[in-house]
Amino acid sequence: MTTVIRAFQDGDVDAVVALWLAAGVSRPWNDPAKDIAFARRDPHSTILVIEREAAIAATAMVGEDGHRGWVYYVAVDPQHRDLGLGRAIMEAAEEWLSARGVWKVQLLVREDNGATRHFYEHLGYRDTRTICLQKVIGETTG
Repeated sequence: MTTVIRAFQDGDVDAVVALWLAAGVSRPWNDPAKDIAFARRDPHSTILVIEREAAIAATAMVGEDGHRGWVYYVAVDPQHRDLGLGRAIMEAAEEWLSARGVWKVQLLVREDNGATRHFYEHLGYRDTRTICLQKVIGETTG
């Protein structure tokens, strides 16, 4: 099977949104299309995809804030799980950050998502014992 890791392209929106919904990484209070547009607005972030036999099978939204890197929307198509695509897309995200001089990467895992936490721990990620606080300061879509 042909597997390619590449940057998001304009025609990928519908396929990526469908993958995020199928993989359960999108939430009703987030507008995936808005998140995609925001990630693509400047060179500090991007969306990486794994294309397998001309279909998008995995994604990672990756960016840097001048201090550290962040990874969001890591998703693998449920039909393509257990093939190493999660590891491959995370390696691609880390390489994207390293190429920009970023030496630290962080991500958020929902507290009740033990399987995903185990996956990231297996890749070397550790709980920083911090609490993430949030305040919505702009307009929301819901």
